[in-house]
Amino acid sequence: MDTFVDSSWYYLRFVDPHDENAAFDPQKVGQWLPVDQYVGGVTHAILHLLYSRFFTKVLHDMGLVDFNEPFTRLLNQGMVIMEGSAMSKSRGNLVRLSDELGEHGVDAIRLSMVFAGPPEDDVDWAEVSPAGSTKFLARAWRLSGDVTSAPGVDPTTGDLAVRKATHKALHDASLAVETFRFNVAVARVMELVNVLRKAIDSGPGPDDPAAREGAEAVAIMLSLVAPYTAEDMWARLGHEPSVARVGWPAIDESLLVEDSVTCVVQVSGKVKDRLEVAPNIGEDDLRELALASSAVTAALEGRGIRTVVVRAPKLVNVVPE
Repeated sequence: MDTFVDSSWYYLRFVDPHDENAAFDPQKVGQWLPVDQYVGGVTHAILHLLYSRFFTKVLHDMGLVDFNEPFTRLLNQGMVIMEGSAMSKSRGNLVRLSDELGEHGVDAIRLSMVFAGPPEDDVDWAEVSPAGSTKFLARAWRLSGDVTSAPGVDPTTGDLAVRKATHKALHDASLAVETFRFNVAVARVMELVNVLRKAIDSGPGPDDPAAREGAEAVAIMLSLVAPYTAEDMWARLGHEPSVARVGWPAIDESLLVEDSVTCVVQVSGKVKDRLEVAPNIGEDDLRELALASSAVTAALEGRGIRTVVVRAPKLVNVVPE
């Protein structure tokens, strides 16, 4: 039969692959399905997805399944293109994946594609920098060799600022992965690597427990997109393989509380000052601080104040008469 016939109900067979008397056990299918997440290109949405929905609806009408949609959520990923066009021999814009892998390694190529943008967008290989990914992975990998504290050290005794950066990165990366914004998750890892590099070189130092906690978090987060680098980091940090079996680190919610936020102060919509204020500052106190700013006084040029718009804790806009 045509491949589309077979591929239109494979998800039902996956649930019960060893039954030699029936296509599937309706009880097992009812326990496991429908599928939580479908990922496929636009061509799949036109053909495969359409046929799968048809098969499921027919089986539902026959009473063999208790749902009439096979997939709960849909994500159409983009394509890898070159200079604005789909790759093809006739255009002469093909990129040999084997050459790219040979030059940069699979981790760097995978990281480059994930970091290039949201999964639903096309990736133009002409605008991608595998060399930059290679440099970043080397920078992250060096952290695992620079940490000098012993495995299992209590991270709560480490530098507070570094610990906050680590748990903020873990928190943001968790949300990004759950919402398929993998490029954002990679960005948070990059930011954390910069924090740890500074902490080791000119901050609390390589022996600080917070540096180890951060380096281990980097290895775990990188394991999602750069598993070979992550495994090597994990081993260099003194752990048994495999980092993929460690699980996601627990996030300390107390470390996510901001000590201060930046409040933008405007006069007639133009930024005149920035104030560091407590996250829970009240509107009256924030208004008083903003009006006491010398930059605001200078911008008013002796004019009276018609109104002050306060959106605590991040914005104050002074409107002169």
